[in-house]
Amino acid sequence: MSAAPYRLAASAEMLYLDRPFVERVRAIHERGLMVEIWDWSTKDIDELVATGAEFASMTGYLTGTLTDADGIAAFLDSAEESLKVAARLGCPNLNVHGTGLGPEGLPVTPVEVVTPDMWLTAADTLRRLAELGERHGRVFTLENLNLAVDHPGTPFASAADTMALVRAVGSPHLRMNLDLYHAQIGEGNLIELTRTAMPYVGEIQVADVPGRCEPGTGEIHYPAIAAVLKEVGYAGVVGLEGWAKADPDDALNAFDGAFA
Repeated sequence: MSAAPYRLAASAEMLYLDRPFVERVRAIHERGLMVEIWDWSTKDIDELVATGAEFASMTGYLTGTLTDADGIAAFLDSAEESLKVAARLGCPNLNVHGTGLGPEGLPVTPVEVVTPDMWLTAADTLRRLAELGERHGRVFTLENLNLAVDHPGTPFASAADTMALVRAVGSPHLRMNLDLYHAQIGEGNLIELTRTAMPYVGEIQVADVPGRCEPGTGEIHYPAIAAVLKEVGYAGVVGLEGWAKADPDDALNAFDGAFA
């Protein structure tokens, strides 16, 4: 396993798909990796706790938006419910997005133009979210997404957007989830982006481009990213949020090798 200062995790939502969910969690845990999950409301939380797995990240809301009154109320209410589950799982990080995502990862309320008022309202909503995190001793992470392939119409989607909002809130309980798969599609220049974002990062997620599979299947040279993370002393989590090109064990071997 990796001797680097960071920890490695993998998404149980995207690997070992031929197994029941709890068995996916066990398989990842047995490899010595932390586990990431998405929507907790579809899971048997007691079963997940019983696996003994260490959970790195989970989705921190069920519905809602950052910029309209009804959506904000739903967002914050479901964040409070998510915090209760995070406490049961011992999960430190709860992941959120610029708006609620529906089937196939599409935004529930697509946005073509993000106005200045929307920016101010989103920052205020995230400030309230960070206050919730502080009260419960957890960190919310705001993930960047790509618009071109997976999440068209999502507001506040780019890494530049998420960084700006995290900086504006200025709380250790709201950080970036810097997803380098999404950033490669939307922005590129990943090494400099990683360096610039590092003061605001709470987690890093990876997959290769194209295809969203394990490192080594596409165009991103992840060992170079790993070298930067070691150089700057990043001690958080690097999570594989990607599909297996073929065999999940081979995918995790490639992931571990890229970040060793």
